[in-house]
Amino acid sequence: MRRAGPNSATVAFIALGLIWGSNFIFMKWASETLTAGQITLLRVVFGFLPVLVYAVVRGALDRRHLRYLHHFFVMSLLATSVYYFAFAAGTSLLPSGIAGALSGSIPLFSFISAAVLLRSEQITARRLLGILVGFGGVLLIARPWATTGAVDLRGVLYMLIGSASVGLSFVYARKFLSSRDIPAVALTTYQIGLALLTLLIVTDLDGITAIRDDGKALIGLTLGLGLLGTGIAYILYYFIVDRLGAVTASSATYIPPVVALAIGWLLVGEPLDLLDAAAVALILIGVMVLRSKPARTDPQ
Repeated sequence: MRRAGPNSATVAFIALGLIWGSNFIFMKWASETLTAGQITLLRVVFGFLPVLVYAVVRGALDRRHLRYLHHFFVMSLLATSVYYFAFAAGTSLLPSGIAGALSGSIPLFSFISAAVLLRSEQITARRLLGILVGFGGVLLIARPWATTGAVDLRGVLYMLIGSASVGLSFVYARKFLSSRDIPAVALTTYQIGLALLTLLIVTDLDGITAIRDDGKALIGLTLGLGLLGTGIAYILYYFIVDRLGAVTASSATYIPPVVALAIGWLLVGEPLDLLDAAAVALILIGVMVLRSKPARTDPQ
């Protein structure tokens, strides 16, 4: 099969950032009716079905892939179950724009994971500065010193857990799966399918049918979080990891904080003050400092 060129990887990079950025308002709408676990389960259901059909039509699934089942299970936790649940829980406690802003910390966690697991990523003084600046932005959003107007620290913690989980998943996928010559749609199908099985076991389904009475949340959950934010997003995810490398791929998360803040502020009227904007700027500056380098050192 012909290998896609750099332009297609760039388009996929931008599309993934835009899709991820819009996820937060959909999660916020759904959280008014459902629990975080139920949002996660339904998101995976509606994301899995179209991906499975596409994988079958393309003939991408192969029983020989079962030898990597343990890796698929780890990815189902890191890049689906834990990630989605933590973000749904965090977004339910925070304004959607603030939750999206905190997702900008994903590349920071991705680099820390790469530094531990991949020999090609070394911690230097410049990169340590980038990490400190980025987490300074997170601290500015959380404002634990504030007595009024402070965000819910539980929500911040959930968002950081989710960011750490998916940040680690970028590196895990690059280290253990990208060299296996398994089609992206197959990887996505195995990952989401295993997550679905796990979530069906652990999720309390009481009251889950209430989503039918909220048309806006239902459309956002099925199409926004499910089809786009889960199925298509992870096809793009594996494609970018394979073409651009784990840490570069995680840089697609530069885009969601800006998109989420813009949607929250401009479309749904969430408050946005100068400290919030400064916090996002610090997170993105920290990531850019972390990623700046004289030569390409993405993990191979």
